[in-house]
Amino acid sequence: MGEPEVPSAAARLSPPAWLTAGLRPQPAPIPWAAVARAAVALSVPVAVGLALDRPDYGAIVAIGALSGVISDTADAYRMRILNIAVPQLFGALGVTLGTLVFGQGWFAVGTLTLIALVSGMISSIGAVASVSGLVLLINAVLGAGLPLPDPWWKAPLLLTVGGLFVLVLTLLAWPLRARAPERIAVAGTYRALADLLEAAGGTEYDSRRQAVTRSLNQAYDLVLARRARDHGRSGPLVQLIAQLNVIIPLVEAAPAAHQHGRPLPAAIPAAVRDLADAVETGRKGDPALELPAPASSSDRAVDLALRHAATVVRSADPDPYNIDDRLGRPAALGVRARRTARAVLFSENSWRYGLRLALCIGLAQTLVSVVPVQHSYWVALSVTFVLKPDFGSVFSRAVLRALGTALGLVVAAVVLTAVPRGWWDVPVVLVLAALIPAVSAKGYVFQTAAITPVILLLSDVLNHQGFSLVVPRFTDSLIGCGIALIAGYLLWPESWHTRIGDRLADTVEDTAGYVRCAFGSESGGTEAQQAERVRRRRRLYRDLSVVRTEFQRALTEPPPMGTRAAAWWPLLVSVERIVDATTAARVRVNHGTPPPVPAEAASIERQLRELADGLRSSEVLVEVRADLAGDEEGVLAPLRQEVTAARAIASPQRRTGLGGPTGPTGRSGLTGRSDRTGPSHRTDPPDGTGGPTPPGRTEDPTPPGRTEDPTPPDRPGGPTP
Repeated sequence: MGEPEVPSAAARLSPPAWLTAGLRPQPAPIPWAAVARAAVALSVPVAVGLALDRPDYGAIVAIGALSGVISDTADAYRMRILNIAVPQLFGALGVTLGTLVFGQGWFAVGTLTLIALVSGMISSIGAVASVSGLVLLINAVLGAGLPLPDPWWKAPLLLTVGGLFVLVLTLLAWPLRARAPERIAVAGTYRALADLLEAAGGTEYDSRRQAVTRSLNQAYDLVLARRARDHGRSGPLVQLIAQLNVIIPLVEAAPAAHQHGRPLPAAIPAAVRDLADAVETGRKGDPALELPAPASSSDRAVDLALRHAATVVRSADPDPYNIDDRLGRPAALGVRARRTARAVLFSENSWRYGLRLALCIGLAQTLVSVVPVQHSYWVALSVTFVLKPDFGSVFSRAVLRALGTALGLVVAAVVLTAVPRGWWDVPVVLVLAALIPAVSAKGYVFQTAAITPVILLLSDVLNHQGFSLVVPRFTDSLIGCGIALIAGYLLWPESWHTRIGDRLADTVEDTAGYVRCAFGSESGGTEAQQAERVRRRRRLYRDLSVVRTEFQRALTEPPPMGTRAAAWWPLLVSVERIVDATTAARVRVNHGTPPPVPAEAASIERQLRELADGLRSSEVLVEVRADLAGDEEGVLAPLRQEVTAARAIASPQRRTGLGGPTGPTGRSGLTGRSDRTGPSHRTDPPDGTGGPTPPGRTEDPTPPGRTEDPTPPDRPGGPTP
């Protein structure tokens, strides 16, 4: 055995990966339409205010427009209306309440604390509610901390006008592109599927399957959200639903094709890409395809699914009353409202986050009430922006916000010093506002750096303090970040424990139910049973996508949470492969392969339920030797291999010595490994450096007793509001 590698001096002194992950700009295209919209939405109110000799009114309208620009994150126009309009209503309520308690001392402290509790609790409902809760609290803090124009209704009205101005700019292209976002999303799903079929049998299959899951989730969300709001059945919308539904058999056939370990003929992904073009352009024509003759049951599954998809995409419009929404239409509005109210009032997570936010805002407001702090409202604003667990790691957001604020203040200092107040503010706001959507997708630190100079410039229009705003802004931001870190992070036990294990255990149990549905007493060939299998599989992939997001978020936490989170990566990959293997086996049975005996499927289901119980009872992954006997040539053989691999993931002991201490038990957190003689399931981090072993394929086996420490994946990052 070779000597352990000694890290270089530079490596020892460099900051840890969990801290620097958010500093790397994420690859994302520049949304030019959003750039133009932001530039116009913020600069025009400033210009109008100057023209009317009321620059303060123009600045308030621009602040409302800034809120709308940040909230505009959806694709479909109807969803964008909700994303922009609903937060504006909450913002108007927030600034009204804040204005009414302006200068009221401890009564203002109590009011803002109560608003913070409500804001945190409603944030658990969903994305729109989360942004609405954020805007509610931000505007309440601004109303309570700034001397806004009298009477009390003027500031809410001006802020709402700014948000509505953004909404009007957003909807200008709606008559020309009414269904374009939904159609583009469905076509994008076809293209992602073509990439998946092209990767069948190769090392890139897993990453491309994840891309298909994300694309399919987005397409269904867009199409069904619109479906729920359309009265009757419009032809174009029904056609999109039909085109999306027929992709499901192709998605199910992909794992079966992948198990063969050989690529599909190039004509198959090419045909799927041609269907994507037909979906996007609305092109019709002859649905006949020239495809090679299928040679196996999995090839037959792909062939039949592809020909059926071509018929639906290229033929005349489908019967609007013969279309299954697949995932089902949402429940009635009243039913959803009651469910939401119960979820908010009786959810432990809702109360926990609401109390965390209320505690931090209460401390911030108490501090600035006792200690004289210039521009005290910035302290509470920093707490509000940082303490959003659904937007990412609280710890990382605090660090990144401090860095982003420092970068933004450098720009703000130059602007406030060199640019004379007046009409020169208009071109400066135009340029700075355009940067917000251009860099927001690159990461939170870049978004903060872009927003900071805009807010300071608009604040200067209101209070005329110029460069003297810079240093207090940075000091107050650091105080707010410190309060969020101490009172909203370090003092809460949940900050030191990852919930990935619990969520993964629920997914493993659902996977056991999927196996039973596919091969047990619930299996069968009726239309209702097939639809149930589809729903279960779609729900599983959605849940796994949520677990992946939670996993990526947890990796940005400092040790020990980040280290413990990395332990679940091999098991997460194994569960995804189990779902794939189950789907592949069911597809092969549907196309001629002999079905397994019920006892074999029941044994696999039992092992999965035992695995789920084990995950709930311990934070340490304990290796279990699964005894799964069965026909090695049978249809469930690949599935048995995946379940055996999942149960063999254990906690290894890290080498001591130059690598650093390992703790009292010789272990350093939770790290996945597998000591077995079966197929290798070592997975590379999701950073583009490699891919996991495809299911059902055997590569170099791991020798018995060898310990594999997979490198924890870097946080891929992503835009955060």
